[in-house]
Amino acid sequence: MDIKEYGRDDFLLSTEPYEFAYKFMNDPFLQERILSRLSQMASDVKVRNFKTLYNAYVKKQEQISKTVYLDSVTQFEGQELELNVGEWRADECGISIMTKAFGEMYACNHPILPVLRLVNIDTGVEKLKLAYRKGRQWRHVIADKKTLASNNSILELANVGVAVTSENARYLVRYLYDVENLNYDVIPEKNSVSRLGWIDGEGFSPYVEELVFDGDANFRTFFESVKQTGSAEKWLSLVREIRSGQSATARIILAGSFASALVKPLGGLPFFIHLWGGTESGKTVGLLLAASVWANPEIGRFIHTFNSTAVGREKSAAFVNSLPLILDELQIVKDKKEFDKDIYMLSEGAGRTRGNKSGGVDKTPTWANCILTSGEMPITTQSSGGGAVNRIIEVECQDRLFSDARHVADTVKKNYGFAGQYFVEKLQQDGAIEHAQELFKRAYLSLSESDTTEKQAMAAALVLTADQLATEWIFRDDRALTIGEISEFLQTKASVSVNERAYEYLCEYVVSNKNRFCGQSDTLDVWGSIEDGIAYIVRSVFNRICSDAGYNTQALLSWMKQHGKIETGTKGFTRSKRINGESCSCVWVRLPTEESEDYGILDDI
Repeated sequence: MDIKEYGRDDFLLSTEPYEFAYKFMNDPFLQERILSRLSQMASDVKVRNFKTLYNAYVKKQEQISKTVYLDSVTQFEGQELELNVGEWRADECGISIMTKAFGEMYACNHPILPVLRLVNIDTGVEKLKLAYRKGRQWRHVIADKKTLASNNSILELANVGVAVTSENARYLVRYLYDVENLNYDVIPEKNSVSRLGWIDGEGFSPYVEELVFDGDANFRTFFESVKQTGSAEKWLSLVREIRSGQSATARIILAGSFASALVKPLGGLPFFIHLWGGTESGKTVGLLLAASVWANPEIGRFIHTFNSTAVGREKSAAFVNSLPLILDELQIVKDKKEFDKDIYMLSEGAGRTRGNKSGGVDKTPTWANCILTSGEMPITTQSSGGGAVNRIIEVECQDRLFSDARHVADTVKKNYGFAGQYFVEKLQQDGAIEHAQELFKRAYLSLSESDTTEKQAMAAALVLTADQLATEWIFRDDRALTIGEISEFLQTKASVSVNERAYEYLCEYVVSNKNRFCGQSDTLDVWGSIEDGIAYIVRSVFNRICSDAGYNTQALLSWMKQHGKIETGTKGFTRSKRINGESCSCVWVRLPTEESEDYGILDDI
């Protein structure tokens, strides 16, 4: 390349040779050759410090460049905020920055900027709400700071339409980081939440003012369904008409929906209310009515079905938190024995503790609410554990819940969400919780005097308290549920005992297979014998009968020994008995007689 010959005055009194070299900044190899030639020219005219002078010139140009950039702001059409972008250029052509090595590099080829900083009031985790536009429509996405800080994880934004690839990811990370820090006081900050229900020190989500949802996108429909739509008067008129009817079932399921918000402030435990019966009884409409207290009752909005995994139900329970978890169509569940575990998990109010990639554990999901369910069958079985039975109020729908179920469904789908918000607002007024505690205590003491368990009494007392408060604050119809109306649906202490039920099942099994307990036979498999009111059951047969029915043999034997239901030797639970002419180890079970108090004790199960 031909280079003009420069003299001593050019190097010392002008910038022309330095400007010439600077033009080749983007081609390091060519620039180095030009610098070498210019250095030789300078040396020939006795200018010995050419490269020092050139470096000073470069620094000056960089300072001038930065001064210009510091005044640079976002220039996007229709932008929510005007933000300082420092060294970046941010306009309709995209977002770019000048680099020494590669010249102009693009972070994104369309407008994008942070418009809101979110701080989760449960976890303290910060997120950014980004606004971006491709075409005319501005769109928004909420992303974790962790996602925006990594060249790899920021690629997730491509799923929502942000033009980010592995090529420009590092520049987009840098741009968002720079812009947030340059405008920390300009970008507004709001509290956010990823769930519904009571929030310590804040109130009740989603009714907290200016609270922003920052949770899983899959739960956004769930969250947004909790709102007010239609006419409060139409909803109230319908529900007053329903409450004036003879059936207590509709009032119980409605009261359970209100009771969900009382579980946490009254220190209760999560519990189930399960409606079961024929297909024409109106169970699903009952759930629609319960959901309309808080939200859009459409199936798939606030109400979901049992067509989900155990993990899905756990996450849903943690999300609704203090609002009722409403699940329809129990018959969809394939493994009823495994579902007993779900009942325990949901009614304990805490999910599984899970590890994370960093070697620690994730926050354990928790909730405190009422779970409202329905199906064509009871939610528990003969072999369900006592803990599962104890946590459920099962209501059989023998008659139709509503005289005009279609009218009820149509009305609540168009008018909903008013009663729940008003109910929690009243609860937050001075003296309201104390009044609720007094009502709860009174109902619990009365229920405890009957033959029911502590947990059943607690669940029923929460329902009665909620219905009394709703009657006073909302319905004002003097139709609050009574202890007598709900008591008929509560389990007795005996019916809750899994071992009591296992003993009755065992006795019924022996009687129904009496020919197998003949003591001796040449044609049949003999399982034992029956003599003088005692069933002598071969131990291996006893184990099989219990195992097939889902009962724990060791726990049952221990319980029967304590309650005198079996005869034992000095050690263990078995004694020898001659069966089929041979001595073998048998369980000696006392069968109940017609006069026995134990006879038919579980007929109501």
